Amino acid sequence: MAVNRVPVLKRCRSLDLDPIYLGYDKKSKRKLARAGKKVSEYGLQLREKQKAKFIYGVLEKPFRNYYEKADRMKGMTGENLMVMLESRLDNVVFRMGFARTRREARQVVGHKHFMVNGKPVQIPSYQVKAGDVVEVREKARALQRYKDIFEVTSGRIVPEWIEADQDAFKGTIKYLPSREMIDVPVDEMLIVELYSK
Repeated sequence: MAVNRVPVLKRCRSLDLDPIYLGYDKKSKRKLARAGKKVSEYGLQLREKQKAKFIYGVLEKPFRNYYEKADRMKGMTGENLMVMLESRLDNVVFRMGFARTRREARQVVGHKHFMVNGKPVQIPSYQVKAGDVVEVREKARALQRYKDIFEVTSGRIVPEWIEADQDAFKGTIKYLPSREMIDVPVDEMLIVELYSK
């Protein structure tokens, strides 16, 4: 399985992205060497695509599949793409505050710590639907890891489309988000332009 091992702060710096979107509080003090240089239209489109891929932890081939699926759906392709990325199980776990970072969310899902509607799911890209109940499995609840995670994430704001209850180790998807509810700094129209060439 392919794994993205790029250092997070270095990648954030090159994409001009705030690490807070990935769950990191650190900031890089270095300045980008090419800061101030003019970027071509293609360069801007490519950067937006790389930003979306990096934030959600998706590699090129699955990302392209998301785009093609979003293109076949009704409505705006860019908005469909962002909603599909946002409704991945690893992202939902991160949004609920059951993981400190998106990478950690992917890891705990892969380690079979979560159940969706009472069934164990270990696929980070699993698409949640409105009404789904996501909860930590009984075995994993006693782990010290979750006590540490809740200490860090207890003040994090949970999006309005999710109802999370950390005391009960579970959360419910009230409805799928619209583009306005997704606070990710990505211009999805540039991604659509890039892929529709």
